[in-house]
Amino acid sequence: MPHRRLKSVGEWITWGKRMTDSQQPKICDYEGSNYRTDFWEGRGRNYEDRVERDVLKRILPKAGRRLVVLGAGFGRMVNEFQMFDEVVLLDYSFSQLQYAREQHGDDGFLYVAADAYKLPFKAGVFDGATMIRVLHHMADVQAVLSGVRRVMAPGSTFILEYANKRNLKAMLRYALKRQAWSPYTQEPVEFVELNFDFHPQFIDAQLNNAGFTMNQQIPVSFLRLGLLKKTLPTSLLVNTDRFLQRTGLIYSPSIFTQNFAVGHTEDNLATEDIFACPQTGEPLTREGDTLTCADSSVQYAIRDGIYDFKTPL
Repeated sequence: MPHRRLKSVGEWITWGKRMTDSQQPKICDYEGSNYRTDFWEGRGRNYEDRVERDVLKRILPKAGRRLVVLGAGFGRMVNEFQMFDEVVLLDYSFSQLQYAREQHGDDGFLYVAADAYKLPFKAGVFDGATMIRVLHHMADVQAVLSGVRRVMAPGSTFILEYANKRNLKAMLRYALKRQAWSPYTQEPVEFVELNFDFHPQFIDAQLNNAGFTMNQQIPVSFLRLGLLKKTLPTSLLVNTDRFLQRTGLIYSPSIFTQNFAVGHTEDNLATEDIFACPQTGEPLTREGDTLTCADSSVQYAIRDGIYDFKTPL
């Protein structure tokens, strides 16, 4: 896929959008993009990166068997997951995973190209999961969260970050009549195609309906303003943000939540064979670099060390 200069992340997301089929929600596909260099590296987001890592370290479990990173992208957060024996990096973009694998190798990592709405895993094979800077691209929140719950063992930890609709900037703009949508109503707002902000109460209800209970929520990135980031040291911004997080004021643009899986599901943490057909849920048989679904005969390839469930053979 040819690259081009992007004017904004929103422009690229619209360009990268792909409809999988008539029954599926639209998907933001970062395939072939320069997301790493156009959005993160050298783009003045050291403050956001540091506060997100800081919170993640505090709310991840101290040890675990197997973690799935949903929407892993190019592997920005990989170094924060060393407490898990095995880390599965899942993303819809094959090219993003290729970069992640080049940087981090295969020791303790698996790389999976797949649709988050159709996770290619058996039930209960993870005791940890993260979804950071991903949910805002999801048109069907309940569907994706229910899928995450299915693949997690009872009592496991799910770290979810979401874009907060009820943030201070939106509240001020609404008060000044500079935006039409209300930050106080619970329905999601799609401010750019496939870019959603969510009300905290909406997310709490969606998590509960999916089989999670929220243990804590932490407001993050209160100081996400270009002028502040240009004029103040990053360390000062990070320390100030830590203080604001402790206030419990859920008015920041980003919210981290720590959630536990409740209810009854299988606990398959001991199995090494974690994959299942994303279309049928049936076990897969591996021969060489090909996985075959016994029920449907659909085949999936392992290409360049990446399990490719995005494009069946």
